[in-house]
Amino acid sequence: MSRVDPVELAAELIRRPSVTPKDEGALDLLAGHLERLGFTCYRLTFGGGDGTEPIANLYARCGRGAPNLCFAGHTDVVPPGAPEAWSFDPFAAGVEDGVLRGRGAVDMKGAIAAFVSAVADFLERRGSGFAGAVSVLITGDEEGVAINGTRKVLDWLDARGETIDACLVGEPTSAEALGDMIKIGRRGSMTGRLHIEGTQGHVAYPHLADNAAHRLVAMLHALTAAPLDAGTDHFQPSTLQVTTIDIGNPTTNVIPGAARATFNIRFNDAWNSGTLKAWIADRLRPVGGRYSIDFEVSGESFLVPPGKISFCLGEAIRQVTGRTPELSTTGGTSDARFIQAHCPVAEFGLVGQTMHKIDERVAVADIAGLSDIYGRFIELFFGNS
Repeated sequence: MSRVDPVELAAELIRRPSVTPKDEGALDLLAGHLERLGFTCYRLTFGGGDGTEPIANLYARCGRGAPNLCFAGHTDVVPPGAPEAWSFDPFAAGVEDGVLRGRGAVDMKGAIAAFVSAVADFLERRGSGFAGAVSVLITGDEEGVAINGTRKVLDWLDARGETIDACLVGEPTSAEALGDMIKIGRRGSMTGRLHIEGTQGHVAYPHLADNAAHRLVAMLHALTAAPLDAGTDHFQPSTLQVTTIDIGNPTTNVIPGAARATFNIRFNDAWNSGTLKAWIADRLRPVGGRYSIDFEVSGESFLVPPGKISFCLGEAIRQVTGRTPELSTTGGTSDARFIQAHCPVAEFGLVGQTMHKIDERVAVADIAGLSDIYGRFIELFFGNS
């Protein structure tokens, strides 16, 4: 069994311009490496016949025993933006001055390559004496709407009676230095689209109109005047941010008859989407008038209390880097929000300072270090099994 160079594999993956929902051969490349390591690979495409984009996914497993330790991630990347804004080709995957450059280097093809390298070394050492199973769940829909990706793969696993016992998600969680932060939960995210209906009229005769803009201002004030909470043991305070206000009134002498606003709430484990909707209704009721509000919930908040997976990760990080990682719930959402309903999950990966940015890049030494950490984590997780 040959060793997998994590930097070379990361570069190969970057050269596949897999901007959501395109795959561009990224999963075929990954499956080829995993099959050579003894994994059984399942290519799973969901969607396409229901008005959604078809999404290519991959589930691979080596070993039939338990526990089944899964690594989850995504090969899709966000668009690079204007190519001329980059100081290098975003999909050339060049290495210069000890840095691997390209879209997806940090988020998160570097982590995928580091895990494949780590599991190759682990299987070389353990061989036939390995009693558990290692699996890999990779989607092409994490950066998109996340409809036909990880959620559908998890449903597929349930339908075939296959269990994941613990999961490591390779998101770029490190903040300043490799190993300084592990995510053990995430805030929920809910968007509200508020539509106010008033009565249009002349500004000189306000008694004959109902100014939708005035009521919109009052409603937004009611939602933002006081904090939602002061935070919880593992979470920052919940926040409500107004993201758009649209009156659509081109004149100065007409009272608007309609107004719209959009807001997003990032909420901790003191709330769920149901209790937040009730809170919003209570806050808006005193303002009165005619209005409607549509909600979109991209994920509920969740917390995985510190346990075996975070302990093994923390110990692996200490052994490789000497750092003691912070157990955090900061940041946006990830596919861990789906996985946590199936098994304990933690997130850990590269330093995220350039993810989604122009000139995304990662130190070669960090990819090698991450592979070492993942290798120690796998050893610690399985112990003497």
